[in-house]
Amino acid sequence: MVSKISVESSTPKMLVEVGNGIGWITFNSPARRNAMSLDMWQGLADILRQMSLDDSLRVVVLKGAGDKAFVSGADISEFEEKRSSQKDRDAYEDAFDDALNTLANFSRPVVAMIQGFCIGGGLAIALNTDIRIATEDSIFGIPAAKLGLGYGFEAIKTLESLVGPSSAKDILFTARFLNTEEALRIGLINSIVSRAELGEAVLDYVNCIAANAPLTIKSVKATVAEVIKDPSQSSPEHINKLVNDCFLSEDYKEGRTAFMEKRRPQFKGT
Repeated sequence: MVSKISVESSTPKMLVEVGNGIGWITFNSPARRNAMSLDMWQGLADILRQMSLDDSLRVVVLKGAGDKAFVSGADISEFEEKRSSQKDRDAYEDAFDDALNTLANFSRPVVAMIQGFCIGGGLAIALNTDIRIATEDSIFGIPAAKLGLGYGFEAIKTLESLVGPSSAKDILFTARFLNTEEALRIGLINSIVSRAELGEAVLDYVNCIAANAPLTIKSVKATVAEVIKDPSQSSPEHINKLVNDCFLSEDYKEGRTAFMEKRRPQFKGT
């Protein structure tokens, strides 16, 4: 039996909605261009953990409220209070790392629906999703070098795995902003659409994912994560089990039957 749960947010600055196998998470601080406050980092991790328990969920979309930004970065107005002492910095970094690790390790596909600014912490969030769809006027960048901030190993590794070492160094050395054409060219995003088309394009895309076999998609996402690991840390046995689970599933039987009967399969994730 597929279990479905109710997902709630701990802060009004993070909105959540789940329906038809699709989860929607909205960064809801438009007056600050959705800059991430501490409670938003904590809220993101908490929402994703709740969603991970919902067996009916097939795909998640992250988006920003308003039309100015996906996420414009961390909320710098909090830094004096929340990141001034070593203790406060450690607590903030723990929340930041927890949110990004929970996002990166989420077992279902996650799509970033980007319009406007996708800067700093916002780009870090987007880089830890699986697919990034952006409007033609979106702007990307990591301004750490203009703020005197350090940029950690995992964050740079994630960036470098998408754009390569040369482009990663260019983005971080210059702290400059990139337009969507350059972002697409170097592999930072997957596709560009107009603002008018964004909502429909993302919905069509995630509906396509949601209609496919969940166990297959889970195994593919896990396999890609293993492929990019250091070989000494990879677990091919785990991947072999996920692949075998697909062949033993009712969904595999349904896929074969639907193909023979020339109809659309109805997958259940079992």
